[in-house]
This record gives sequence, structure tokens and C-alpha cells, in this order.
Amino acid sequence: MTAQNSQHVNKDTSRAQEEEMEPNGGDEVAGSASVAGADRSEARQDWEARIGRRIAESGPESPVGEGAGLADESAGASLVLDAPKGLAATAGVGQITLSWEPVDGASAYLIYRSKAPDGDFKVLDHGGSDVAAVPLTRYADTGILPGAGYSYRVAAVVVPDSVAGQMSETVEITALEWKEASPDLVEESPSVEITVQADTVVARLERLWWMMGSERLAQLHFGDNGHGNIIGKEFADAIVRARSELGVSHIRSHGIFHDELGSFHRTAEGVSDYDFSGIDSVLDTFVATGVKPIIELSFMPADLAQDPTATVFDWKGIISPPADWDAWGELNERFVSHLVERFGLAEVRTWAFEVWNEANLEVFWTGTKEEYFRLYKEAAKAVKRVDGQLRVGGPATAASEWLEAFVDYVVRNDLPLDFISSHTYGNLPIHLRSLLRRYGLSDVAVWWTEWGVGSTHFGPIHDTPFGAAFVLRGLKASQEQLDALAYWVVSDHFEELGRPPRLFHNGFGLLSVGNLAKPRYWAAKLAAEFPDEVVSLTLEGDGAGSLVDGWAARSETGGLDVLVWNATPNADHFRGVPELQRKIDLLISGLAPGTYRVDVARIDEENSNICRHLPADVEWPSEQQWAALRSADQLSEQRLPDQVVTADGAESVRLTAELTMPGVLRWRLVPQ
Repeated sequence: MTAQNSQHVNKDTSRAQEEEMEPNGGDEVAGSASVAGADRSEARQDWEARIGRRIAESGPESPVGEGAGLADESAGASLVLDAPKGLAATAGVGQITLSWEPVDGASAYLIYRSKAPDGDFKVLDHGGSDVAAVPLTRYADTGILPGAGYSYRVAAVVVPDSVAGQMSETVEITALEWKEASPDLVEESPSVEITVQADTVVARLERLWWMMGSERLAQLHFGDNGHGNIIGKEFADAIVRARSELGVSHIRSHGIFHDELGSFHRTAEGVSDYDFSGIDSVLDTFVATGVKPIIELSFMPADLAQDPTATVFDWKGIISPPADWDAWGELNERFVSHLVERFGLAEVRTWAFEVWNEANLEVFWTGTKEEYFRLYKEAAKAVKRVDGQLRVGGPATAASEWLEAFVDYVVRNDLPLDFISSHTYGNLPIHLRSLLRRYGLSDVAVWWTEWGVGSTHFGPIHDTPFGAAFVLRGLKASQEQLDALAYWVVSDHFEELGRPPRLFHNGFGLLSVGNLAKPRYWAAKLAAEFPDEVVSLTLEGDGAGSLVDGWAARSETGGLDVLVWNATPNADHFRGVPELQRKIDLLISGLAPGTYRVDVARIDEENSNICRHLPADVEWPSEQQWAALRSADQLSEQRLPDQVVTADGAESVRLTAELTMPGVLRWRLVPQ
């Protein structure tokens, strides 16, 4: 982890501090959880005390500055990348757009900013993202003051916890006074012009959201939550809804070896006893939903743990290394063999096995980095002893850490690796293709098995429309770079730090308790409905391609979807920034002659935002309020006047709309 972002970690302390300062998530967030410190569970207090700590082997921290970072000598991370060239800055209303040329071998880039006249460069952290480095070469800095002077530099990194590369040249710029660019922002927002060529296919959509995350599968057998919601049924229904509406085919979850499922025991005589009936019970229920599991091989059974008292979460997942490494390998081999026997080899080959969860964080692993690598080695070899075509991978680290060290270890020890996995919150996933190529692993898949807009349980960002634009921005940025981008998680039936204290509590779920769709869910649904043939889309104007971005795709029947979103990378602005509103001018050419029905869908504070339909002081709805919420549980759409394209193509389609920040628009054109 680079020193400059060492304070920002998965489910980080900065967000926990924000939550303590604003126990109701701020007045603007309807239904946020009230979570005074005295009411926190013992597990939650322990979590918040330890979540920011890396295990000792993650290395010493160094001062922030040019070239600062952590080099892991064991990982061959001595490669120092060239300085990015062509750094340019353009001032707009409420933002400064930076752009630069890509650097060969880089997974991401660190942006350094100094506000005149102090000259003290600091790395942008995007409002507390767990990874400071950004993968794209275009960025909108919205944390600026009107009329202030700023200086920027950029450096490339091999991976976020490697040494930063050479620094770019410095670019200096003065931020606009807002009314210098637009005399009256209320009546006239700055514009972004979008041009779509519907007859020019540029790519095929990669549906990276085929995997999502969930709470442990044991919830499938849980009953009433105390407020009339049957946990198991609603949890299963959420998975089914994600399958049918979003196209989710696989779900990853924690804790398959948790003692509540009883997989491993040692007799008084020291004999290992295996019982997979509890796992069978939840997997049978899960498989009946039509979705397949990504099985995270965690946490440690008590009878196998070096320290069975070391736990995480309210449900006490044991985070200790095994006391007997041979027994850990045998447990994994027997378990996978049992799955093959019960479900069939062809079926289990469509599943996958990920070794542990975020072992780089003290809260998830009491061992060392080297012990995690051994944990991976023993488990991965055990899986492959059952069948060489079963998929296994890792390291499932927080904040994109340990990736080069892990790849280096895998290659040096000739270990199986079907996918490399990591996690990121509040940022875009970094790009790992160049790292894998350098180690001769071009065929290894890249899976982000956790990803989300916010990093903290009950953090105030989760239920807001900011997440909708975040989702679409990430899905587009990850095309051709990732093979899976798994949003964490599907359902608010989620008990890591206790059951939901109220309906809208800013939980991680795309769906609430009761399976109401939050703004992030609607964004994922717009992506799921997006046609496969992506067509040419270009943007010009204030914040084009950095603040405002878009996607267009045509259907087999000649229709067209155009998605546009307005999203600052800075999570500090999740409640919205008026000066970042933009007028979208859309020009569509290349449509076949005919008449087109036009509908526009919106996701913003006023539209497709279920939380605004429940008073902020209501913890759990009455029957009447539930009925009103279910009636409001729909995407906000409006039919616009039909558009006619003449036979000679002279009449192009022109559409305009105001787009708030945060906000999402989807224009859909359907031939009549």
C-alpha cells in the first residue's frame, strides 16, 4: 500500500468517523441509521478499532512525496515506470479536467495536487477511497475552490502498493469563477454535447456483473427479522430477482467453513471428523434459485484454528491460520470431492473457489503474509487434486494490495491460478492485464470479487443516487480490463455487524430488506437491459469524458439505448453539487429511416429513489407504508414525442435534458 493512501482502507476508518459525526447520515439522507457509539455491538466496536490496520508484513510506511510508496522486494516490484506525458488541465464550472497519455506497464495512476501558494503536493484520495490510484487517464477534480490556483502532477504505478513511478511535469491552472463560465447557473447549466453514430459498432458489451456478492448463505434458513420480514425467503427472492432482472449467474459469499455449518471437528482422540450436511442444506437451497456459487474457502473451523478465539463479525468467523496445515489441505480436498459427488463434476466446474477474504487486513487474518500464501498453496493444490479443471484463485485482498507479491509467489512455486481477485471501494478497479502479461499469465482471468460505492457499514453514501452513476462509470471503465466486477452485495439482509436497525439504513445491498430497488439497483438494471452492440459515442464540453460520460448500443431490432451519467469521482460530494449540473445535448445519426418511440428514464434525487418515499423518522414501515413503497418501487420513465428519420437520412435525432450530479439518463429509441 502506498504511504499516501495508507489511511484509506476497505470499509475504512475515515468513513466510520464521518458516521460518528453524522449519526443519522446527514439531514439529506432519508432513513439513515441512527448508530450512536454506545449502541454498537462488541463485534462492531472491535471492527471499527481494527479495520484500518494491515498485518505487519505489509511493510513500513514512508512519507508522502514524489516517488513515495512501498516496494515489496519479494514481489519483484522494483520496476519504476516512466513519467506520464502530455499532462493537461482544463478548467470548467465546478471542476478541473486532467488528462495524460497512458504509461506502458501501469495498472493505475496517482494524482498529486497542490493549491497555490503553499506548493505542498498531496495525493488525491477521492473522498476517502481505499485506493488512491485511478486506472483511467482522464479525471475530473471537483474538490476545488472558484478562482483558486492549483498545480498537478501524475505518476504511474505497477500496482497500488508498489513504488510510484517517475513524476510527470507540473501543470498549473486557475479554477474558474463559476459565473465566469455561465452567467446564471440556475437557468443555464454548462453543456456537454454527445454525438452517437448508431451505424458504427465499436465493441461488444462485456456483462461483467454476472457475479455479485452476498451475506453468508446460512441466512437462507433464517426466519423473521423481528419486523415481519422472513430473512431466508427474502434473501432467496433477492437472488432470484438479480438472476432474472440483472443476469447474475454467480454469487460469492463468506464463511462456508463457519462452525454453524459444522464441516470439521476433532474428536477427543484427535481424529478429524468431516460432516458436510450443513453445507449441503444451504447449497441445495441456494442452487434451487438457479444461481451458482463462488465459494470462498473461509473461515477457519474452531477445531482446526491456531486461535479459535480470534473472530470477525457478529457471527464470529474465525480468522486464524490453521494449527495443522495438512489438515487444512485435507479439509479442502474432502469438501470439494464431496461437492463433485453431490452435484456432479460438470456442474462444479462451472463454480469457482476463492481462498479466504482480505488477509492483508488484521481484522480478517491473524497470520502473516507468508502464512496466507501457504494457505492459498495448500487449498489451491487440494482443489486441483480433485479435478484439474475446477477453478481456483485469490488473493481476494482489500484495496488492490499484495497483487504483484501474490503473482510472483504463484509463478515461483508453480501454483495453479485460474483467476486473480481483489477488492476496491469508492474507486474504479485498477487494470491488471499488463502485470499478468509480464509474469506470463495472460490467460488468467481478472475478477474483482468485491466492489462498491461505499466502504463502511451504515455509511451515509450507500442508499443515495450517487451510487447509480458510480455503477455505470465502473462498468464502462472496466470493459476489456476485467472478466468480472461483483457488486457487494445483492441484499440488505446482511449481518456482519448486526441485523439492519431500520429499513433504509444505508446498507450495502442493491435491494433493501423487503427487496425494494435502490438507485444502484436501477443502474445495474439499465446495464442489464443494454444491447450487446456498442456503437460510437463522443463527448465534448465542460467535463466531457471525466465528469459526464456515456454509452450507446443498438439492438437487433434497430433500436438504440443511450446511457449518460454525471458522477464526480469525489465521494465527498455524494449528496450533490449544484454547479456540476450539466445540460446534455444529444445528436444521433445513422438510424434506419422510420418513426421511433422515445422514452427517457432517470435516476437522481427525485427519480427512481425509493428512500424518498419513506419519512426519515420511520424505522420500519407500517402495512400502509409498505404498500406505498411497493407501488413506488419502479424505474422512473417518461415518454417523449416520437422522432422521425427520413429516407435520405437528413433528419438526425436531437434530444436535450438537464442532468444533475449525481444523475443518470437513459434514452431508449424503439422503431415503430
